[in-house]
Amino acid sequence: MNNLLPSSLAMVPFVSVENMMRLVNTLGAPKMMAEICKYIEADFRRWPEFDKTPRVAAHSEEGVIELMPTSDGEFYGFKYVNGHPANMARGFQTVTAFGVLANVENGYPVLFSEMTILTALRTAATSALAAKYLAPKEARVMGMIGNGAQCEFQALAFNEIIGIETVRLYDLDPEATKKAAQNLRNTNLNVVVCKSAEEAITGVDIITTCTADKQNATVLTDNMVGSGVHINAIGGDCPGKTELHKDILLRSDIFVEYPPQTRVEGEIQALDPEFPVTELWRVIEGQKEGRISSRQITLFDSVGFATEDFSALRYIHHQIQKTGHYAKLDLLADPDDPRDLFGMVERAKGMK
Repeated sequence: MNNLLPSSLAMVPFVSVENMMRLVNTLGAPKMMAEICKYIEADFRRWPEFDKTPRVAAHSEEGVIELMPTSDGEFYGFKYVNGHPANMARGFQTVTAFGVLANVENGYPVLFSEMTILTALRTAATSALAAKYLAPKEARVMGMIGNGAQCEFQALAFNEIIGIETVRLYDLDPEATKKAAQNLRNTNLNVVVCKSAEEAITGVDIITTCTADKQNATVLTDNMVGSGVHINAIGGDCPGKTELHKDILLRSDIFVEYPPQTRVEGEIQALDPEFPVTELWRVIEGQKEGRISSRQITLFDSVGFATEDFSALRYIHHQIQKTGHYAKLDLLADPDDPRDLFGMVERAKGMK
């Protein structure tokens, strides 16, 4: 009788939401983001090795669905992600994601993972990485405008990686701010709840904007931003969705992940297509300067890029070997004779 059980080649390590939460709680979110940050930084340092393309996006009035692929020649990775700002009012999540890491040599996946939680971790890790090179060296206070799903991850990443001690929170929805303050209560951060955006950025070294509405909003006006600050703008991430007044951009030195994508989706979509920006990887590699003066306004116009997801998937692939927080998923058909796929199906008749 033929053995109808799946072979080892059919099985792909799968990290469910449950196992991702176990992994985060085993390692601790701050430590995990600091470690992911190192993987992202290492991959930025080998930027020329990667296949790079703007994410493939399907836009609608309600939101966007995107595929984010890349490869370093050894592994291939992609993420499926949606962004639907109105979803919360309809009982759905604003962002959901999953990703795959595969071996280029044979095309077989080596990891299939949830990426809703992982994207939150890698987004915050990327923001903190940029701030490491762009923020004032003694930055200790950060103002956060937009206190939704990304808020706590950003606060903890900046505390762990940059040394931020105080976060000043503001959201149009007071319940969002209350939620964030409650979640951060047992950390070593000093949390200040603010009643306006102006109050939230008073006396800060870093300003983080992470609002969700799919519109050209003005979260920060020019008169709100003084010299010497670093702006971590992560809410503008698709066409027609921005957070900053154009005059702020004109006063800032702007740093981006991948210009062809950021010019379409980031804050700089409001500027001339030839407006000069600096790629973050060049700063990390020492090819370009980051912060050069105490009065300089630096702006990280972050929209998220596929190499960051690739780095996060690499990290998870390594961690699950140590922790065992994964399941084996029967994902790949593996007939004994690769030419006899139909025969494999036929022989499975009567299986229970």
